[in-house]
Amino acid sequence: MKFTVIQGDIATQSADALVNAAGTSLKMGSGVAGALRRGAGGDINAEAMSKGPVALGEVAITDAYDLDAEYVIHAAAMPHYGDGQATADSIRDATRNTLAKADELGCESVVIPILGTGVAGFDFERGAELICSVIAEYEPSSLTDVQVIAYSDEQYEMLQSVAAEIQD
Repeated sequence: MKFTVIQGDIATQSADALVNAAGTSLKMGSGVAGALRRGAGGDINAEAMSKGPVALGEVAITDAYDLDAEYVIHAAAMPHYGDGQATADSIRDATRNTLAKADELGCESVVIPILGTGVAGFDFERGAELICSVIAEYEPSSLTDVQVIAYSDEQYEMLQSVAAEIQD
């Protein structure tokens, strides 16, 4: 499946679903989770935690509250804080499960960050390769617009390079 690379704050994006880089407890702490928690307002953190814990690589759905989306898909690519780091398998599984859940919900658009690379400690470039490869191989039923997002200039440039290589 084709996808696009964008740069910015995930909490300001518009899509049917925005993806949270979650830990298995689904507690929304810092990084992507913090940005989404602040942008959503309401009780998104309490709702997310009420659906956890989930197994590594699994996902949970919450309302998007004040975000410009219908859903937030919480993708558990890492164990809960302090319990270990993301792995290639957990990132691949979380990405696959995110895309499948978005399709199951009838989403046409989704914005996904590079899961497992912030506080989860996985190398950003390798994480980008894993996520972009899973998306490229995915055969959607309803999804037509998948955007992979990076926040910093450096990560955006690296993500563009990885995506171009995979989509060639």
